[in-house]
Amino acid sequence: MTTSNKPISLAGPVDADVLRTAQLNKFLVEAGLYETVEESARREEVLGELDKIVKDWVKQLTSQRGYTDQMVEEANAVLFTFGSYRLGVHGPGADIDTLCVGPSYVNREEDFFIVLHEILSQTEEVTHLQPVPDAHVPVMKFKFHGISIDLLYASVSLLVVPSDLDISQESVLYEIDEATVRSLTGCRVADQILRLVPNIENFRTTLRCLKHWAKRRGVYSNVTGFLGGVNWALLVARVCQLYPNAVPSMLVSRFFRVFTQWHWPTPVMLCAIEEEELGFPVWDPRKNPRDRTHHMPIITPAYPCMNSSYNVSTSTLRVMIEQFQFGNKICQEIELNKANWSALFEPFNFFEAYKNYLQVDIIAEDDEDLRLWKGWVESRLRQLTLKIERDTYGKLQCHPYPSEYADPSRQCAHCSFFMGLSRKEGVKIQEGQAFDIRGTVDEFRHEINMYMFWKPGMELAVSHVRRKEIPAYVFPEGYRRPRPQRHVNHHQQSDKNATENGTLTGSPDGQLKRKLASAGVDDTEPCRSVKRASVSPVHPKTSSPLSGNVSDDPTSNNQTKVTSNASGGSQNSPSSGNVEQAKCSSSSQASEKSLDSIPSGSKCVKVEAACSGDVTSKQANCISHVSDSTAPAVVVSTTLKRVAEKVVLELVGSESLGGNNADLLQITEKDMGNVLAEKVHFGGNGVSQSGLHEELEV
Repeated sequence: MTTSNKPISLAGPVDADVLRTAQLNKFLVEAGLYETVEESARREEVLGELDKIVKDWVKQLTSQRGYTDQMVEEANAVLFTFGSYRLGVHGPGADIDTLCVGPSYVNREEDFFIVLHEILSQTEEVTHLQPVPDAHVPVMKFKFHGISIDLLYASVSLLVVPSDLDISQESVLYEIDEATVRSLTGCRVADQILRLVPNIENFRTTLRCLKHWAKRRGVYSNVTGFLGGVNWALLVARVCQLYPNAVPSMLVSRFFRVFTQWHWPTPVMLCAIEEEELGFPVWDPRKNPRDRTHHMPIITPAYPCMNSSYNVSTSTLRVMIEQFQFGNKICQEIELNKANWSALFEPFNFFEAYKNYLQVDIIAEDDEDLRLWKGWVESRLRQLTLKIERDTYGKLQCHPYPSEYADPSRQCAHCSFFMGLSRKEGVKIQEGQAFDIRGTVDEFRHEINMYMFWKPGMELAVSHVRRKEIPAYVFPEGYRRPRPQRHVNHHQQSDKNATENGTLTGSPDGQLKRKLASAGVDDTEPCRSVKRASVSPVHPKTSSPLSGNVSDDPTSNNQTKVTSNASGGSQNSPSSGNVEQAKCSSSSQASEKSLDSIPSGSKCVKVEAACSGDVTSKQANCISHVSDSTAPAVVVSTTLKRVAEKVVLELVGSESLGGNNADLLQITEKDMGNVLAEKVHFGGNGVSQSGLHEELEV
């Protein structure tokens, strides 16, 4: 499988491009994206100290295992860096991705994650030590003198590791397992990228710019299904290959032009995929059925070539394409002197983009436990997105937001994540249609409960919130900014009434208003105004089983209190307060029938936070505060069943992401002409695929 490295254009910059590049560089400096000379020197010192620690660790193990004194003397480990630090695009406060390469008799499972972990835990300068042994690439995270370190380990088939080891050579891959290959890949890929780009400095400036843009627009996060550092580096490197003489301002603009028109899932590759005789699997959708399911393949350039963006989902790809369109539009305006660079980096208003959200509250006994528990839960949130897409056949779309938030008024250690929820545009609606994701949720809960370092107090609360109920602490100013008055034009008015064969064609707002109007219910539903908090208290000593649904009896008016814990245990106790239930039952029935709600037809339910008897006072204070939150939410707790039964199923769509749904912008520069930008040949069958239009728009 090969890729054409023929450039789209060899044109260099004109005076206007040079000026825009200078303005871009000034903006990046003023944005604080570069660290000081003193900070760079401090990083070098930290790496030197860490290098001494791992060398002493290997010598200690060599001695304990009875090797000769000469072997102990020669025993060695070598530190390599990769990621943003190796590529030269790291900023202040960024972590350092490091790889320790050790001899064959020092293993990862015991020697690295137990022995070295103990050594680091006793080192005064090391804090926030967090092992993640079951990650796709096993890693140990910590801070050394306040600098964040992600440390990987690879045991190579050598008794003595030479100090000048060249890990770019394929001989380093002999007789090692796939986990070790993945650990080595980061360094090997970083070295290859720097070899394959035509101008390293232009590449670095462009990558620094686009990483900052991606963070501002909420699409920089590998763990939540967007793109991480290596993904953005590979995309930028490809654009640098296509425009080898372009300066950063040109490369940023061309980046958005190229990837606005890219034909996903055509892969992005910097070089041909080579298959060696070592037998490691490489990315090849002809042979590997799983590779055919990848939505946005970005292939690493070092053997064994892999898809670095395998975790992108249909929902996150949709979000990124819309953000590429936004960037393309702004860059065109910059080139016409109608906008400046600051417009490109305007933050994305995530909490204005959807009508419905999932709020995931992560609670722990103290800050250290929260750090461990949050890392585990966050690494599994992407799975919830993928499972919901899978089980709803892509009709229910999730937009996980990478940022985390904390309520300063709450006393316990906690943080929150949010997901935007929407119906896929253009799906057909059927009367009473609902998404039953209870099985999906149970599967997700089971995975969360497998955390091997779980401690009492590590709890999870998930709730549904509407846009108007988003808590104030997520907004920078501490309060919600008033929404601008929306004007309805003729096109929007016609969309309000437009349906064809049961397919939604109008705006999401119009769809919801039509549904509410048909049910005779306005936005201020009495039933929905009842506070509904989601809490997962400490594991109770006893629990009674909870049926999966609220009573299906349409005459039932009992309130229900629900509590749940991380193991799935729950309690369901009826309350005697039926007066409030009676007040809202009629409006609840009307609204839920009209809003594609739950299949069980459950009624208005008031759910309160509850604590088991063995909850500490500090934890109880935190949990009770969830009940007092400004976000009335249905109980989901760790099992998340209430999402499936009460609220998520009301979704009728989302608003346009930043209003960037314009058609693909045409490329107008002459040098692109009718050039085939990229052709990927699948050897053997003669089939070729193009990432861009066969004839680019002019």
